[in-house]
Amino acid sequence: MNSSEKAYFATGCFWGAERRFWNIDGVIETSVGYMGGVRPNPSYEQVCTGVTGHAEMVEVTFDPTRVSYRRLLEEFWVMHDPTSLNRQGGDIGTQYRSAIFTTSESQKLQAEVTRDVYQAALTREGIDQIVTEILSAEGVPYYLAEEYHQKYLQKNPNGYDCHSSTGVAFPALAN
Repeated sequence: MNSSEKAYFATGCFWGAERRFWNIDGVIETSVGYMGGVRPNPSYEQVCTGVTGHAEMVEVTFDPTRVSYRRLLEEFWVMHDPTSLNRQGGDIGTQYRSAIFTTSESQKLQAEVTRDVYQAALTREGIDQIVTEILSAEGVPYYLAEEYHQKYLQKNPNGYDCHSSTGVAFPALAN
């Protein structure tokens, strides 16, 4: 039985995010692409102009018996600044928005719960509200990005990693 699930995360520039996810034990495969826009089969150049409305996404295929969706979410929240609207650091535009596309009701609930847990931690630090979109992936096509973007930081180890963050760790679970 194939026990893999898919998760979709937008954290700004997708190069660094993909590497963060592929380094997690239990992640089977990652790819980068575009979701949430209006134009079918958009090119990177089109997405970069903001006209297509797509976000730069990482598709994560994972084995839920080895890594939980919650663990992926915890990584998602701290690998970028989810309070930054339509930008991450110097990358500005709707294609760099923070978003989660969920593939099940369970994923949606976990995304909302972890958002609220992380928001509480941010609020304690005097940091703004999370602006991450949590949307259903149902009926939303995922378009694979061009080949040169796939595993970009594996091909270009000193390439632009582009990640900013709030600097606030995800709170540990109380036992």
